Amino acid sequence: MKTIHVDTGNPYDIHIERGIINRCGSIIRELSGAQKVTVITDSNVAPHYQWCVLNSLSEAGFTATSHVFQAGEQSKNLSTIAEMYNTLADFKMTRKDIIVALGGGVTGDMAGFAAATYLRGIDFVQIPTSLLAQVDSSVGGKTGVDIAQGKNLVGAFYQPKAVLIDPDTLSTLPDKFICDGMAEVIKYGCIKDKDFFDSLAKGNALENIEDVIERCVTIKRDVVSRDEREAGERILLNFGHTLGHAIEKLYNFNGITHGMAVAIGMVLITTAGEKNGITPRGTADKIAEVCRTYGLPTSDEASLVEIAKAAQTDKKTSGSDINLVLLNEIGSSFTQKVELEKLYDFISKN
Repeated sequence: MKTIHVDTGNPYDIHIERGIINRCGSIIRELSGAQKVTVITDSNVAPHYQWCVLNSLSEAGFTATSHVFQAGEQSKNLSTIAEMYNTLADFKMTRKDIIVALGGGVTGDMAGFAAATYLRGIDFVQIPTSLLAQVDSSVGGKTGVDIAQGKNLVGAFYQPKAVLIDPDTLSTLPDKFICDGMAEVIKYGCIKDKDFFDSLAKGNALENIEDVIERCVTIKRDVVSRDEREAGERILLNFGHTLGHAIEKLYNFNGITHGMAVAIGMVLITTAGEKNGITPRGTADKIAEVCRTYGLPTSDEASLVEIAKAAQTDKKTSGSDINLVLLNEIGSSFTQKVELEKLYDFISKN
């Protein structure tokens, strides 16, 4: 088992091991004296892992139940959270009890937000089952939901008690969800590790998936430990996300996955960096080539005018400015403020 310690205000460990989901109950028991556990999962993940986790929890002495919601980004809203609250209340969960987030990024974000807000905060554990969640969203304590005006505009920073990553769960994922997660993997190489990026370009990342997960998690751990609440360096983790979220919004969060949108966003913002004399010419082409290697799109039919307008409600705005993550070169990133009214000019410059 590989263990990575995260030194935030509430420190915790990330455990990576094949088959760890089958003994999650005993690991959680070592962390918690809770009597009750509510497993929150979605309709895609439940048939594969719900009973495995519930049985492990029961064997560890917990009284456990589950809450299953309809899978998909369209469920990531306050109505779904309210349904979770009802389950927690009906099960008579107390502040000493614990929630398990079992699933992908949507599940982790919402179950974490429910944990952060129910009874003003109860413990939760992340068991991410998608590649995107394993390499990115399950680590760092960001929780939240979407509202009509934009993605993740309501949420909280709330760290889990632990993250249990089982690479074997990836075997039940459709290929498109593996591709989805690879966008976040590529992001880490772009912003922090050129050697890692170059290794991804070889096209064999999935053959060494445990090492890939460990590298991504370690990079994120280091950033989050230095900047838990996104006051500075952590903003770099949003590379490709500002324009990516805007594209998701244009699709009403349906028909394009998060990873697909981020891949397009990384190429678009790097192209803008090149046009503005910030990033070396050809960098966007290198990123696009690696994205295509893992089945990700690199362009979209939406116009830059539409994308710029949709990005203006992004949570990375600050007054009349927006923080953009740009590359000095692959492996080296920084943030730059751009006036909102000049965002279109910045990304469309010839």
